[in-house]
Amino acid sequence: MAGSSHGHTPAAWTGVTIAFIGFCVSGAYMVMAQPLGFWAGMVIVVLGGVVGMVMRAMGMGQPKDAHAVYETAAVRANTTVTPEPAAAKS
Repeated sequence: MAGSSHGHTPAAWTGVTIAFIGFCVSGAYMVMAQPLGFWAGMVIVVLGGVVGMVMRAMGMGQPKDAHAVYETAAVRANTTVTPEPAAAKS
């Protein structure tokens, strides 16, 4: 995974940071037995996902064609392999 720089974008870092803050808020209010605070934290978690998607749409995320899996599939689609006859020797 480290070779593909998966998630190393401003969109990913921002979305995960906001979601983590929402998780911490929800956890604190759950311990304090305050349902309203818990649900407010859950809204922050969802907001983190929305912010991450919006930032990705704005071009701050990793483009899909930069991923190694997509590059391999694109190369395979453009490459035609013709098998050599069994008797052919190089």
